[in-house]
Amino acid sequence: MVSPVEGAAVLAEVVRGDLVESVHLGHLVVLDAAGTPVLTVGDPDVVIYPRSSLKPVQALAALRHGFAPTDESLLALATASHNGEPFHLDGVRAILAAAGLGIEALQNTPDLPLYAPAALAWHQAGHGPEPLAQNCSGKHAAMLAACVAAGWDTVTYLDPSHPLQTAIAAAVAELTGDRAAPHVTVDGCGAPLMSTSLRGLARAFARLASADDGTPEARVARAMSAHPEMVAGTGRDATLAMRAVPGLVCKDGAEGVYAGALSGGPAFAFKVLDGAGRPRPAILAAVLRAAGALDVVGADPDALEELARVPVLGHGRSVGSVRVPFGRAPRQTPPGVEGTTAA
Repeated sequence: MVSPVEGAAVLAEVVRGDLVESVHLGHLVVLDAAGTPVLTVGDPDVVIYPRSSLKPVQALAALRHGFAPTDESLLALATASHNGEPFHLDGVRAILAAAGLGIEALQNTPDLPLYAPAALAWHQAGHGPEPLAQNCSGKHAAMLAACVAAGWDTVTYLDPSHPLQTAIAAAVAELTGDRAAPHVTVDGCGAPLMSTSLRGLARAFARLASADDGTPEARVARAMSAHPEMVAGTGRDATLAMRAVPGLVCKDGAEGVYAGALSGGPAFAFKVLDGAGRPRPAILAAVLRAAGALDVVGADPDALEELARVPVLGHGRSVGSVRVPFGRAPRQTPPGVEGTTAA
């Protein structure tokens, strides 16, 4: 098995005072609208588990097979790693109720809400870890709704051989364009998880963002960009980024994964090798600039600048920052050369 450390390069440096205190290695690719790499760091074809960055593709498969959300915000929720705020939980209940199901049908891992104020309120209301509160409950509710619509068993919906999961696997292969058979395991929420190449993950988001209006792919992308609060929630970088750049669709994943695309197709994906979440907002802001986000009509450069600021604290005040060494502009690919590697 090839180690992802091979070919990895620096994605971010943590600076405290006048020293680089820590370094985050990883892999990154930015594709233009034609699918050609315009920026690479490390190996763009490294094989990774995309984790929750794959949720938009899973939601697409559910939509294709009968999931019929009554509101596009609920479609966005199907792609979410949500905060567990009240409007998220109400949305999950609504998806299930429309399918004639209750929350007991959910088989995702019990957990508390991600958002601290929501977790406190949940606890004060007498709740502990429950599937409803876990950040993947929107995805699982959409999976169950698709099963009901298609006449598939809802008890075994997490089995890799279930018709819904085989449909998801087919959608992943279709959108990523990856030809190698994926590694298959179990995600943190209990759903089957397939590996992708980093480039393939970026291609999948490009397919969503560049799809023709009215297609299921376009519906997923438009729902996410129109309802970013449903995809993540208060204070989350995915929500802030989609609010800052009209038409952007992006999704974080556990263990340092991120992927997204601008309207029309420029796309990106990256993986922080140590799995840390700390450098992700700074890397995301730099990647969005490299992909051309500042050229999007209505983009908010100040919001992107704020996203890029990840302070390093000493005694409660900023004494440093997370710095992204591949800079503020894309490194252009020379003619005839497929991508440029930044060290």
